Amino acid sequence: MQLILIIFFLYSLILVFLYFYQRSLLYHPNENNYSGDEISVGIEKVKISSSDNLQILGWYHEKNLKDFKTLIFFHGNAGSLENRIHKINHFRDMDINFLIIAWRGFSGNNGKPTEQGLYDDGKSAIDWLAKKGVREKDIILYGESLGTGVATHLAQNKNFAGIILETPFTSMIDAAKKFYPYIPVSLLLKDKFENKKKIKNINSPILVMHGEADQIVPFSMGKKIYEIANEPKYSYFTKYDNHMMEYDENLLKALKSFLDSLN
Repeated sequence: MQLILIIFFLYSLILVFLYFYQRSLLYHPNENNYSGDEISVGIEKVKISSSDNLQILGWYHEKNLKDFKTLIFFHGNAGSLENRIHKINHFRDMDINFLIIAWRGFSGNNGKPTEQGLYDDGKSAIDWLAKKGVREKDIILYGESLGTGVATHLAQNKNFAGIILETPFTSMIDAAKKFYPYIPVSLLLKDKFENKKKIKNINSPILVMHGEADQIVPFSMGKKIYEIANEPKYSYFTKYDNHMMEYDENLLKALKSFLDSLN
């Protein structure tokens, strides 16, 4: 009986810890997976005001607003804008303008990341482009990992040119269950990012990219998102890509093909 009480007490402590520190486990602004990448595409560093008066850092590249679509890049749960240089360098060779933003609490931004806060940051980026005369139908939302939760949320019942989801998850609840199978995550989780419920409300063309070797977000989740998504939809599934997909010739070909189809 005493052993059962001790186990129950320890388990309760774990639950309390996870509840109050869960966002520290989810968001990793100081993680640095890449270093030494040199940016080869021209960018302007801009500040975007959120609805709660935070100044969100963005990198903006304007090629031709009249003739080309504009892509908004929502990054994942770790690292800075510099960690995405190896990706955005390739946008130089594509007929697009782009804006990549750093979430609140990331890349020197004030504030603390939360689900609603990230939705606000993403919406503020769209509004910032609108003030420059970029119409909704000329915007492409690109979500990377956690960023797919923001892209999916904001794309509901809208008329965006296209949606790109790189390594998407079905919901943060499903993803958390993989790492904490003995924890009632559906009850404890604050930031749920329920992509599988929202994807049905998107009618823009969608490209889903995922690798079968993903050790963080199971490939089955990306495949499920693709299956649920409305037409027109496209997929780029690979056998060997891990969570951070290789921006190799094959991926770039799939990406360019999708972007060309939107023009």
